[in-house]
Amino acid sequence: MSLSNRLTEDLKLAMKSRDQLRMDVIRMIKAAVLNKEVELKRDLDDAEMSRVMTTLVKQRRESVEQFEKAQRLELAAKERKEIEIIESYLPKPPTHQELESLVESIISETGSSSMKDMGQIMKAVMARVAGQPIDGKQVSDLVKGKLS
Repeated sequence: MSLSNRLTEDLKLAMKSRDQLRMDVIRMIKAAVLNKEVELKRDLDDAEMSRVMTTLVKQRRESVEQFEKAQRLELAAKERKEIEIIESYLPKPPTHQELESLVESIISETGSSSMKDMGQIMKAVMARVAGQPIDGKQVSDLVKGKLS
C-alpha cells in the first residue's frame, strides 16, 4: 500500500474513532504533500513524501523548543504528540553506527581527505539516504569529524 493510500485509510479510521489530533495531523500531512505536488506540478513518490514529512517533524521539534523556552508546556506536549504521529509514517531512520559506516565508505570511495571535499561527501550521503528521516546536521557533524 502506498503512503498516500495509507494516509487516506488512516484518516478515515481517525474520523470514525473521533481522534481529533490524528485527523488534524493527517490532514496537515496531506496538505503539505499537496502543496509540494502543486509546486512541482507532479505527483510525489513515497520517498519525496517522506522528505516532506521529515520537514514537518523538524518544524515541530523547533516549535517544541520555542514552547519550552516560553514555559508553554501544554503546547510543547501537543507538538510532541504530533511528531509521534508523523514519525509513524516515516521509515525507520538508520542507526548512528549505520550512518557512520556509510560516511566512512563514501569518504573511502571518493578518496576525500580534506574539508574542501565536505560538500561532495554530504551530497553523496544525502543521496544514499534519500527518503529516510535523517537530520542533515547530524550527517554534517559526522562528516566533519571524519575529515578533521
